[in-house]
Amino acid sequence: MDIPGINPYIFHIGPLGVRWYGFFMAISMAVAIFFFVRAGRRRGLSEDFLYNVSLVGIMSGVVGARLLYVLTNPGYFQQFPSEIIRIDHGGLSIHGALLGGVLGVAAYARRYRVPVSPLLDWAVPGVAVGIALVRIGNIFNREILGHPAAILGGARHPAQLYGSAIGILLLLLYFHQSRRETPDGYRFWTFVAVYTALRGAVEETFRDNPLYLVQYVNEEWGVGFMTLTQWVTLPILAFAVYMLVRAKRLNLHWRPEPGHPAAEALGAPGGSGTEAAQASQGAEAAEAAAGGDAPAQPEDEEELDARVEKGGAGGAAGEAPRA
Repeated sequence: MDIPGINPYIFHIGPLGVRWYGFFMAISMAVAIFFFVRAGRRRGLSEDFLYNVSLVGIMSGVVGARLLYVLTNPGYFQQFPSEIIRIDHGGLSIHGALLGGVLGVAAYARRYRVPVSPLLDWAVPGVAVGIALVRIGNIFNREILGHPAAILGGARHPAQLYGSAIGILLLLLYFHQSRRETPDGYRFWTFVAVYTALRGAVEETFRDNPLYLVQYVNEEWGVGFMTLTQWVTLPILAFAVYMLVRAKRLNLHWRPEPGHPAAEALGAPGGSGTEAAQASQGAEAAEAAAGGDAPAQPEDEEELDARVEKGGAGGAAGEAPRA
């Protein structure tokens, strides 16, 4: 989809302009952090750890996404080197984002003895939303264009919308899988496998990208083979399927133990310590009621004195000599 004259900016503040692309990316990051932290709290991890690791994942993901995009488009960036840091102009690789994000999260999580697999699962909703929204941002930047097709009257395929639809489908798939408990890592590698297959078979087929080795273009239907992404589709898909099988075989469901460096602090408001104490108190009360024993109540000082005097008088009468 190519819309001539479309404005890539939402508004300007002096010399600074806010682009639709950056706006959609910011929303994606906020959604990613929300879902990630919510899922991690349910597993008993602290907010500090979750916010820190999510920020590390986002930053390393953006660096990886831009780095891979620059490396796969060397001619353009040799001609315009100042554009390397202009991520607001677009140009991020999802494969680079995944690779950079995984490496960053794994390095940070290792310091706190947290396995990376559940963390990757919790990142899936944010990544899926990012794919859906950033592809809309590509429309405003007039990039990620589709092949012209005779059956569309010479117009280009709306490749950005195809990519956005893939992101929505992945989000729905994640929520469907979340209805039942799955092993750690299973939802992430499902995401990688399905995204890789749909990206290679659908989006790349209709996208006007450079072709390598095999160069086939059907101008009637507006399709083309083989892009660089299509060449790496099968290896990535095979690896993702292998990791899926491995996750299912290991069947891990990790939770932090009390005192774990990344766990919610004991006794924190709403934390695991408070809930455990309340549960323990409730169990003790129920056990006492079942055994028929009521907890002893302290007596005030006057009642205690009266009972002692009464007991003393009874004792004296009991000791009187018999006739």
